[in-house]
Amino acid sequence: MRNHLLLKLLGAFLLVTLIGTLLVYTIISWATRNEFDLYTTRSNQAWAEQLSADLADYYTANQSWDGVEAVLQSGLEAQPTPGMMGNGMGHGHMQGRQTTAGMMMQMGSRLILADASGLVISDTSGEKTGSYLSENERSGGIEIIADGQQVGTLIAISASNSNVLTLAGQYIRNVNRSILRAAAISAAAALIIGAILFVQITSPVRKLQKAANSIAAGDFEQRVDIRSQDELGQLGNSFNLMAKNLEDSMLQRRMMVADVAHELRTPLTAMQGTLEAMKDGVLPMDDEQVNALYSETMLLNRLVGDLKLLSLADAGQLTLDKASTDVAYLIHQVVDRARTQAEQKNVQLETHIQPDLPEVELDPDRITQVMNNLIGNALRYTNPGGVITVSAALVGGRSLRVSVSDTGIGIPADQLPFIFDRFYRVDKSRTRVSGGSGLGLAIVKHLIEMHGGTIKAESPLGSDPTGRPYGTSISFVISAEI
Repeated sequence: MRNHLLLKLLGAFLLVTLIGTLLVYTIISWATRNEFDLYTTRSNQAWAEQLSADLADYYTANQSWDGVEAVLQSGLEAQPTPGMMGNGMGHGHMQGRQTTAGMMMQMGSRLILADASGLVISDTSGEKTGSYLSENERSGGIEIIADGQQVGTLIAISASNSNVLTLAGQYIRNVNRSILRAAAISAAAALIIGAILFVQITSPVRKLQKAANSIAAGDFEQRVDIRSQDELGQLGNSFNLMAKNLEDSMLQRRMMVADVAHELRTPLTAMQGTLEAMKDGVLPMDDEQVNALYSETMLLNRLVGDLKLLSLADAGQLTLDKASTDVAYLIHQVVDRARTQAEQKNVQLETHIQPDLPEVELDPDRITQVMNNLIGNALRYTNPGGVITVSAALVGGRSLRVSVSDTGIGIPADQLPFIFDRFYRVDKSRTRVSGGSGLGLAIVKHLIEMHGGTIKAESPLGSDPTGRPYGTSISFVISAEI
């Protein structure tokens, strides 16, 4: 399902919203009820204290509690009782108490009046009238004192707030309804905002999915346009980089296949043409033609060997057999073997090796292969009368730097970054005539990197102080620590 992630996010958000709404409703409802109970309890206590003085006056005037039920039940009606009037209680004073009493009665409060012995004289609810209160029950009431003696106890009790017939019950019910209404509105608003945010969050994911499906189908030009700088933006950048690397890798693979086919076709075509000419009698089957065919087979053999070496290096199956090696002796051996070819081209070979070079842990066969490739490459591009210089020295006390410099034709600056690529040639026709496969420097780069080193090429313009052109210098640096 395309929006499966969006539905999951919305479902999770809805669940969290509902749980949060339930918690908020429960906590606020509980807190409101407790606070309201505390308020009514304190109000009842204050009301009871007000009534106790009036009831004391009532008892003093009547010397009994006869008729007090009507007073308690009516919550002190508009007209004061004769006893109270006789005690000098004015109408304005009574009006304030009647208002308080009426409010408390509306809130569902309950009054219990007991005499000095604990007998309940009046209970506004009628539940305990005629029964006796225990000492513990009377301890929470207000004592009524008349003529210096306790004549009764007045207890004010809050009715259950859940009773919707009371003002308190209606208040709690209305508060709960308001909480639920606010919670429902908040949850709906949160879901709408959450849906908008989740759509924005999942939109880049859908783009990534679409681009990934296209790449899986072979379209390596797909990219995603994610402009945010968060984790999704970083994921989009990584995806685009991966797609670019895949596209470059595919392009390089196609180019390599085409280059390999081209390189194999050249000697095979030459061999086929020579053999057909010999077969038709156009060319004699003598030593010269056999040697020409042999040279072409050697070229094919070297090309296949180079390709195998590179494929092993790419697969990580090429291993090094390192040993403590006298680098100066190794370089002299390579130079001495190349000197005959240099003399045939009228090219001078020079060495500048730092004295007392330490032995270095390396694979002598692979480094010999590197030196042969570098010197052979320099010989191809150095004209008669030129000079090739091989130098070696310690740099920084811990690294060995080996350079092969020539006074050849040089390499344009815009082509220097590509000379270590496979089948790359600055002068293709010149290289093919001289027998190069275009893989030598790629192999050199692989072997040096396997030694943990680096390699670079330089081709500055101009000449040195002796008037010799700078040509090309290729140097590599590897660790000199044993």
